[in-house]
Formats: sequence, C-alpha cells, structure tokens
Amino acid sequence: MPTAYKTGSMVASSGNLTDVDTVARNAPGSSCEGNDSFGASAEFVYLKGAANMIAGSVVTYDEAGLSELVVTGAAGFVAVALAPVLAANWGWFAIRGTFQVDGVANIADNKALGFETTAGKVGDGFATGDGIRGMVSRGATTAAALVYAQLLYPSIGVPDAVV
Repeated sequence: MPTAYKTGSMVASSGNLTDVDTVARNAPGSSCEGNDSFGASAEFVYLKGAANMIAGSVVTYDEAGLSELVVTGAAGFVAVALAPVLAANWGWFAIRGTFQVDGVANIADNKALGFETTAGKVGDGFATGDGIRGMVSRGATTAAALVYAQLLYPSIGVPDAVV
C-alpha cells in the first residue's frame, strides 16, 4: 500500500483517506489535513469503525478513537466515515469540510442536521436534543440517500459551555 502524506501542519500519516485498515496504521484519534469533496481544505480524524457502517455514516467518537453510529440521545464529537470502516477495522473520518453523509428522505438544502430515525443517518427533522452542532446540509434529497453536508468540528448533545 502506498504511503500518502496529507497537506498542512499536521503530522504525516500513513494510507489514503479512503483506506480501511485491519490494524491501526496511525495513532487512534490522530488528525490530518487534506481536501474535501470540492478540493477545499478539510480535516480528518483516524478512528476505529463500528458495525453496519457505510461510507457517509455519521458517528460519535471518544478519546480512545472508538466510534459508534450516531443515535438518539448521543453525546460527543461527530465525524463522517469516508469508507465502510466496520467494527474490527480502522480508517479516516471527516470532521471539517464538505462531504456526503447518509441521510433520510426529504432533506432540504441549507438546513441544520441531526440524528433522525436510523442509526448513522441524519436529517433536518430531528427531535430536540438530537441536533448536530456544526453540520449543515449543502444539498437536498427526496429519498433516503447520500447528501452533501458541510462540517465544522461537529458535536451532538454537548452543552455550549463545553465546546
């Protein structure tokens, strides 16, 4: 596998952003800079995957670099899977930039997003307390599908005083 070095001031890291690693090739929770879906500056975090994950799944993650599909009542920092990183694997997740996220039906453009109905999916009709701060739709969909979202260090269920 080729070694790729991401851009910016972050420490160099191994692998491509869409690689799925069977063993950790980077320090859990480490970050790197690169480009998003539109070629703009972006940031990524290296995490362990979770069951039933697809590219675009929305997850929360902890200080040990472990992720879980976002669900109702979740609390913590949020990232988006760049590949189907399953529970025994590791990979890069987006935390800043514009990327496709797994969404429910009927998401409008330019709306706040949050957990809605299915683990790992987001929508703009979320319940109180399930909104994701720092994640906004940048496209619309009428059916459950991947939709573009802009991310700026998203979090869920974290009081303003903490972030």
